[in-house]
Amino acid sequence: MPILRRGGRPGLLGMAARTAVVAGTATAVSGAVAQRQHDRAAERNALQAAQQQAAAEAALQAAAPPVPVPPAPAAAPAAPAPAAAPAVDIVARLQQLGDLHAQGLLSAEEFALAKQQLLGG
Repeated sequence: MPILRRGGRPGLLGMAARTAVVAGTATAVSGAVAQRQHDRAAERNALQAAQQQAAAEAALQAAAPPVPVPPAPAAAPAAPAPAAAPAVDIVARLQQLGDLHAQGLLSAEEFALAKQQLLGG
């Protein structure tokens, strides 16, 4: 008995094979697209982190107290400076550091290090 081939539409096995090929191709393409998107997002995040780090360093340098100029020799003995002035500067500086940390411009480690340096530790 001869095997009859029908023309037109594929049989059940042909349709299953075609579906498997299409599904496999779609999965491969989807995986490649997802990987590319992940790589691009990682690059963007790294760039943003570098920009934030640079902004934090610039903010710390801008907020750092100026280098004191040694006073000129005086003929009369100078009165002692009030002790409250440095405390106000330290408090203001700590508040600035806290604000930078709250804004996300300083990491917890950077904040702790800057605070320790400011308090003389």
